[in-house]
Amino acid sequence: MSRLGSLGARLYRGEVGYDFVGKRKIWYAISILITITAIVGLGVRGLNMGIEFSGGAVFTTPKTSISETHARVKAEEASSHPALVQKLGNGTLRIQISELDTKQSVKVQEKLASDLDMKTSEINTQLVGPSWGEEVASKAWLGLAIFMVLVVIYLAIAFELRMAIAALISLIHDLSITVGIYALVGFEVTPGTVIGLLTILGYSLYDTVVVFDGLKESTRGITKQSRSTYSEFANRSLNGTLVRSINTTIVALMPVAALLFIGGGFLGAGMLNDISLALFVGLAAGAYSSIFIATPLVVDFKEREPQMRALTKRVLAKRAAAEAKGAPEMEFEPDETTERDDDDESGYGGDSRGAATAGTTGTRSQPASRARGRGRPSGKRR
Repeated sequence: MSRLGSLGARLYRGEVGYDFVGKRKIWYAISILITITAIVGLGVRGLNMGIEFSGGAVFTTPKTSISETHARVKAEEASSHPALVQKLGNGTLRIQISELDTKQSVKVQEKLASDLDMKTSEINTQLVGPSWGEEVASKAWLGLAIFMVLVVIYLAIAFELRMAIAALISLIHDLSITVGIYALVGFEVTPGTVIGLLTILGYSLYDTVVVFDGLKESTRGITKQSRSTYSEFANRSLNGTLVRSINTTIVALMPVAALLFIGGGFLGAGMLNDISLALFVGLAAGAYSSIFIATPLVVDFKEREPQMRALTKRVLAKRAAAEAKGAPEMEFEPDETTERDDDDESGYGGDSRGAATAGTTGTRSQPASRARGRGRPSGKRR
């Protein structure tokens, strides 16, 4: 069995774990710092809107050996505006210049033909008006609002309202970071960017829903016991799904990284950059927020309830009494449904009943529930 799989089994059984919930103030501070940096970048640099949103012209030249740098310099001299030049696979150049009207585009086309030693008729010109981009943006905002409302309703029904609010906050956190990084990197915002941003909404919620489902199952009837607090159950549930979240995130990031670094970096495919950067940042931020933001927020919300406050007092009082007697209380006591054989490397299918007597002839295995009191001074169940 792989080391990662073995670690996942140990996390699932509760043998090892990291106190994610207990250190939530650190994660909150890191997220606030990242979010502020993204917002500052967005306010200072702003988004580099494509011609679909700002309007402009796209010039396509015939097959040529002219470099992208030379063509960009000539295009900026001809138009007095920043130009984006891409070398297409068939050897042609795609020159994109924003904020050009029809009269200006004709002059730029003639100037480009003269500077690049081409005929004016050989350069194809396509004008794009800003109204189309505004329509796309308005529909994207409408779709985002509808999606968030439906997410809150669904999670409130499937889980509870506090979990829905925590998931919504983590989703806004992911979108803010993605948009801020777009501003800092300076990538052009195109309809492909909008598609990427809308796509990451589902990915951002995937890990969060997985963790919430495990948390819901593990905390069912939590107020009827006095062994562990809500935060301890939440932390144990989070550790149990940690490796699964890491694996699914890595698998999802690998093809997106190939699009971003290979397709966009080496092949110069601009549209791939627009979609892949949004997906890459959104997936990474979604995995982070599901572990470090969403679940700790649920704990903060839940521990304000009177029932959970009373539970915490009972647990702490019981542990203080046990420590006073010199017999510290276990944080998590195994029960019949969660006990596993420590020698089972898979960690998911072993049954530990009778493990202590395995290999002893003539000894009958006892149910696990009867062995719960072993190791205590009185030998009695509490």
